Amino acid sequence: TSTVRDPAGRERERDYRRDRCWCIIASYCEAGVQSTRVSPQGETNDQKLFNIASELLNTEKAYVTRLKLLDQEFYAKLMEEANKGTFPVDVVKNIFSNISSITTFHRDFLLPDLEKRMGEWASTPRIGDILQKLTPFLKMYAEYVKNFDKAMELLKHWTDRSPQFKAIIQDIQSQEACGSLTLQHHMLEPVQRVPRYEMLLKDYLKKLPQDDPDRRDAEKSLEIIATAATHSNSAIRKSENLKKLMEIYEMLGEEEDIVHASNEFIKEGNLLKLAARNASAMERHLFLFNNMLLYCVPKFSLGGPKYTVRTRIGIDGMTVRESNNEDYPFTFQVSGKERTLELQASSEQDKAGWIKAIQETIDIFNQKNESFKNALKDVEEVSVTELGKRAPRWIRDNEVTMCMKCKEPFNAITRRRHHCRACGYVVCWKCSDNKVALEYDANKLNKVCKDCYAILKGESVTEGKKKGILEIEAGQFTDSSIMCGFLQYSERSKPWQKVWCVIPETECLVLYLYGAPQDVKAQSTIPLLGYTVEDSARPADPPAAFRLSQSKSVHGFAADSEELKLRWLKVIRVAVLGERPERPQTDGANPGVSDNNNEHEAGTNGT
Repeated sequence: TSTVRDPAGRERERDYRRDRCWCIIASYCEAGVQSTRVSPQGETNDQKLFNIASELLNTEKAYVTRLKLLDQEFYAKLMEEANKGTFPVDVVKNIFSNISSITTFHRDFLLPDLEKRMGEWASTPRIGDILQKLTPFLKMYAEYVKNFDKAMELLKHWTDRSPQFKAIIQDIQSQEACGSLTLQHHMLEPVQRVPRYEMLLKDYLKKLPQDDPDRRDAEKSLEIIATAATHSNSAIRKSENLKKLMEIYEMLGEEEDIVHASNEFIKEGNLLKLAARNASAMERHLFLFNNMLLYCVPKFSLGGPKYTVRTRIGIDGMTVRESNNEDYPFTFQVSGKERTLELQASSEQDKAGWIKAIQETIDIFNQKNESFKNALKDVEEVSVTELGKRAPRWIRDNEVTMCMKCKEPFNAITRRRHHCRACGYVVCWKCSDNKVALEYDANKLNKVCKDCYAILKGESVTEGKKKGILEIEAGQFTDSSIMCGFLQYSERSKPWQKVWCVIPETECLVLYLYGAPQDVKAQSTIPLLGYTVEDSARPADPPAAFRLSQSKSVHGFAADSEELKLRWLKVIRVAVLGERPERPQTDGANPGVSDNNNEHEAGTNGT
């Protein structure tokens, strides 16, 4: 069986209809209706309008309660601890954005107005004028929604990093007021609230007579609220995706770094893996994302499904096709740089669904990748004479981990990413703290990097000191490397981190370590000559780990699979002897990029 992502609106619509049912019943009770059942057929139009207004009030009361929980419990207690210096105050502020302002508006203004109006409904049966008061404050929601992705990333980062931060959140989540829901769930409430105003207003207008005095105010309110709801719906889709990523993260034992806004869940399901050397078929579980396929082994657990990741296969370079196997029906083959798998689905329909999902993911990935390659070409093609006269194509944020000018690493607080409007490079605020009129933008002032500023102002670009050994762009090596790819890295028992490793053809005895494939400066280098390669496992090491040691210097590495580890070791063991290693040979894949063959797949370990 397999599951695919559900349209974001479907679940939200179910929640809305369910809540509405209960609110209508509540409104009948408040109005003193004696009947024990709701009979829509017997309602007058005035009763229907009253029910919608009552529903608005009841849901607003519940919403304000949840806002108070966010503002007065989570935010207040985390700020109290942050003021003691346990973790940065700015982190807490950036997570909760302007939640205090939103809470104040709804608690002190909108809710009291709705309560007053329902108390005088007999003489003033209208809500359009009250909701119009809401529209100027929608800017608060725009700020909250815009910040939501960053808030989720910061929340996960500091929950993992700070035990005190995590303990405060878990303590509040255990309280009855939280209803067994997580902080992430409660933080989604403001994002979901604006679309619910929109749905209520649409229902209200359907029942409202054309000549009703409230119609003009209600229509004007709906127009503005609907525009704001569009942005909220986009954030809801992203948040639902992040929620799914968190669920998968927990299924994988919280060991795989997959919870990131750039990762998008596509499909998951159970399949059988066919072994190469014998006729056995083993149960496996696959998770398909927009940029990778996780090939997992089920493991026994009393607390729901749990899996161990056996291989992470990148979508880049992946192919999928049907396979003909007389002994096993419904089979297909997935081939990537890291591994090739022959899989058996449960039915012809299940097989077709997987092939279609994987192929569509590959097509979208390749289309975006081609756009990025064109962007890089266009950046280089913006000559000095064209600079400022034509719009550049921007380098993507997630392709770099450091400023492309000063080489300082980015972070979410003090050194954030900015784009030069002249050349499209991703730079830090210090390197983009200049403005100049750009011809392609009607000579408006735009932020540009320091080099483009100097050129456009007719000044000479300061060359500065000669580039050091680390200041070689990773992209220069990727297409002309003996071996390159992602590995986990740890030095002197420090926490493991993911790095982009390259052994260039031009410097085949040096291992370069980058933060990302497009970084313009390496984090460090390891001259391999004279190092000792240790392949024996240590208790604290992750799977597929190996070490390089020399005197007191010890570097730990871990590959995504044993096959990939063996390929790296084959190259490194030659380099440490001072000899030139050969590129590993692969079946049709780029030999310079780290990948696996399937020979290990057929072994007795059942992978």
